[in-house]
Amino acid sequence: MTTMLTSGDQFPDIVLTSAAGDTLSLPADLESPYTIVLFYRGHW
Repeated sequence: MTTMLTSGDQFPDIVLTSAAGDTLSLPADLESPYTIVLFYRGHW
């Protein structure tokens, strides 16, 4: 288990796969240093 990020922590480098099969590298693919990321589990 990992620890939660707190204010001022740097976001770790991760690669995500979208439902469409595209990949997104965070935070490398973000255009702004100020970004909100929402992880939505959806309906299973």
